[in-house]
Amino acid sequence: MSETEPTAVETEKGPTRSGFVALIGATNAGKSTLVNKLVGAKVSIVSHKVQTTRAIVRGIAIHKNAQIVFMDTPGIFKPRRRLDRAMVTTAWGGAKDADAIMMLIDSERGLKGDAETILNGLKEVEQPKMLVLNKIDQVSREELLKLATAANEYVDFERTFMISALNGSGCDDVLDYLAMKLPEGPWYYPEDQISDLPMRQLAAEITREKLFLRLHQELPYSSHVETEKWEERKDGSVRIEQVIYVERDSQKKIALGKNGDAIKAISMASRKELSEILEQPVHLFLFVKVRENWGDDPERFREMGLEFPK
Repeated sequence: MSETEPTAVETEKGPTRSGFVALIGATNAGKSTLVNKLVGAKVSIVSHKVQTTRAIVRGIAIHKNAQIVFMDTPGIFKPRRRLDRAMVTTAWGGAKDADAIMMLIDSERGLKGDAETILNGLKEVEQPKMLVLNKIDQVSREELLKLATAANEYVDFERTFMISALNGSGCDDVLDYLAMKLPEGPWYYPEDQISDLPMRQLAAEITREKLFLRLHQELPYSSHVETEKWEERKDGSVRIEQVIYVERDSQKKIALGKNGDAIKAISMASRKELSEILEQPVHLFLFVKVRENWGDDPERFREMGLEFPK
């Protein structure tokens, strides 16, 4: 070790530990819900719509003497569009950059669909790997044991956890293990920081979540939200202007809704949550713009934190 390399800080609980843990899994396995539960605050948006997470979101948890940086990666699935390819590439890249990997499986779905493909891909990844079976309250103990056995036949997982990301069952076991497992070293972030996502981007993500929750049956994935203006006002409030980009006029009409009902409801829900997070009054103004083929625009990918695939 060089003289300039930072070392762990000795505390009453022992030397500090820190590291990055990537959560990977199929779409809608519950990764974002789990990250929010482990961090103890909302850092990643949650939706019933699959493939909601597009870029890596880092949620930071302090447990005992360890700082655990969870990397919520996009769900891994068979890509069809350029955006799909970028998301899947980002997910695998996040896994390979982490100190440890947690493979999350929806216990109800088991190894159907993309889970088996992901398990095969994990064979090529060298980092320590843990298996997390989610939604355990939805299946029998016998089925859980069968699923754990089947998954471990693909990959030699160091540990298998059975949890419910929704109610928190089993989550303390995950934190206890990681707090012991991560390497000794100084913390990467200040103790009170829960995410590395800039507030402008987090605000856009929250509005995108409300958009999905309101219009998930009608509006396809060809929508994107950007925070264009952020003004801290003298009265202690903040004025935020955001643009919802869609690809066609027909999608704009859906986003606005009849007599503007949809956009008003989305704005109200997003403003309420932003006010709670920022702990200050929020004046939120949403605009809907048509930008054809924004899914092929490199600038939009950079805004989302994704590499533009060739």
